[in-house]
Amino acid sequence: MKAGRKQWIGLAVLVLPVLLISVDLHVLSYALPFISASLAPSGSQLLWIIDVYPFMLAGLLLPMGTLGDRVGRRRLLMAGAAAFGAASAIAAFSPSADLLIATRALLGLGGATLMPSTLSLIRNMFHDDGQRRIAISIWTGAFAGGAMLGPLMGGALLEHFWWGSVFLVNLPVMALLLLLAPLLLPESRDPHPSRFDLPGLVLSLGAILPAIYGIQHIAQEGFGLPPVLAVVTGLALGVAFVRRQRSMPDPMLDVRLFGSRAFTAAVGANTLGVFAMVGSSLFTTQYLQMVMGARPLVAGLYALPSAGTAMLAAGLAPVLVRRVRPGAVVCAGLLVGAGGFALLSGLDVTGQAGLLVAGIMLMAGGVTLVLTVSADLIIATAPPERAGSVAGLSQVATEFGGALGISVLGSIGTAVYRGRLGDAGAPAAALDTLGGALEAARHLPEPAGTALAAAARAAFTQGQHQAMIAAAAGLCLMALVAPVMLRSVRRAPRPQPRPDQSGRHVLR
Repeated sequence: MKAGRKQWIGLAVLVLPVLLISVDLHVLSYALPFISASLAPSGSQLLWIIDVYPFMLAGLLLPMGTLGDRVGRRRLLMAGAAAFGAASAIAAFSPSADLLIATRALLGLGGATLMPSTLSLIRNMFHDDGQRRIAISIWTGAFAGGAMLGPLMGGALLEHFWWGSVFLVNLPVMALLLLLAPLLLPESRDPHPSRFDLPGLVLSLGAILPAIYGIQHIAQEGFGLPPVLAVVTGLALGVAFVRRQRSMPDPMLDVRLFGSRAFTAAVGANTLGVFAMVGSSLFTTQYLQMVMGARPLVAGLYALPSAGTAMLAAGLAPVLVRRVRPGAVVCAGLLVGAGGFALLSGLDVTGQAGLLVAGIMLMAGGVTLVLTVSADLIIATAPPERAGSVAGLSQVATEFGGALGISVLGSIGTAVYRGRLGDAGAPAAALDTLGGALEAARHLPEPAGTALAAAARAAFTQGQHQAMIAAAAGLCLMALVAPVMLRSVRRAPRPQPRPDQSGRHVLR
């Protein structure tokens, strides 16, 4: 049965929290200097202000998706909206770093209820394959657009208001969602929910949070004992989680879904696409502000063309998969994204604005095309009653991809930066980050200060060059694998689950 006008208007309501969560993932980076000046956090507190939101988001996505299957996706969506709005108001007026950390954690909790709820509601509102693909393309376009528009919004607000304004923009959107959701969104849940798996919840959190913590700190501090132990602990608990899920008749996550090559390829392409996109943002934002010298608002304006390209790619995805096999579309998107990273690898200290814009446009368009098609393939595998848990899995893959991108590409860039700057005889204070080097250069007499700043910018662009080549290589490798694993998925891609002897849905 095809969806009508009410469902499409409801989709517009579901896009609101997706856009906002995506903006919130990226807007804070521009506010950090202002937060540091206002609240004077320690180095450890500043790290937690950044990290606690994605930590909570990644750790709770899967259990919150399963909870939505039990209590109702609309109900969970509205509860999350209320929590997200309340946390935003408190965060905007936080008088201390500790309170801001706590409210950022609550924002992560709210975001974890919103993301899988929106995707699983789409799965249950749009049963027609073609309409569902269009709906998911709009959903993905909003997520990608928010990632690109977050810097612009943050830059504009910080030009005129205090740092708390980046949180207050959440309030009218959450209020509108709470008003319209009961009128336009149908309630849906698993009609025969299993018992909630509390030990599984603990194991999933124990697997995801230490692993992401370790990955991020390895990128920032190198291979120290605590972050390596955190990754090992996360992997061990992840193995225990998978074994528990395999042994349960009604698991939180049906790991047998990975028996489908199409499902596995879709999750892999999703993860690698976010890996490259998020990892590259570490470099492009610093390049704009610290190499080209752009103010926050001007730096944000550079994101507008890529936001348009991302939305265009999301809109084209359902048209393309009606004409071409999804494997070919995913391959093309990966290659286009790799071309964007190849252009970004050519940036140097002269500030090549045209090359930067062209590179991020190709990167955003190609990766968004991949994310749109892979999101549809992932959610299409789920029986309607299990849509929440599979939607949560899709978002966990996204968060892991982002964390891995920061770790791997950030480590490559940092290693090259430190090596080049160390060879130039730079002081120790300049070896950690480009920002630290520029700050150290301001306190040196001339011409030593100018020489250090120039050397640091040159070392940074060399590190960026190597990281962008690594991202392009990763996308090219996936472009070779994806069409092979997706060759069984034809132009009307929806892997059909059918019950096995126990009555559970599995892929064949």
